[in-house]
Formats: sequence, structure tokens, C-alpha cells
Amino acid sequence: MLVLTRKLNQEIVIGDDIRITIVAVGGDQVKLGITAPRSIPVHRSEVLRERAAQVVKLDGIREPATVG
Repeated sequence: MLVLTRKLNQEIVIGDDIRITIVAVGGDQVKLGITAPRSIPVHRSEVLRERAAQVVKLDGIREPATVG
């Protein structure tokens, strides 16, 4: 893991197309602005974990297909 120190309004650049800007810092929160092409999905990790849990739950609910 690369750990960088940035100040308000400074950026981190990933490749040619992704920029992460420090938008606000307050208390125990840091707000980031992310600029990336629409073709690159950007999600919070907790949202991805919740979606994965829902998929597993739905797979358990579905009835198995019958072979006939």
C-alpha cells in the first residue's frame, strides 16, 4: 500500500485518467473528489460488500432448476 500525505485541494493522480482531490478535512472525516472516466466504476467498499451479500442471499432463495 502506498501512503501519501496531502493537503486541502491537493491531488493524487492515478494513470492518465483518474484524479483524487482532497475536498475537505474536518474532525475524523476526509472528503475526496474523484474524477475518472465513466467506464471506470468507483464505489465505496461497504456498498460493494452489501451488494455481494445481497447476491449471495438471492442465490440461496432461488429454486434450483430441474433437469428434464
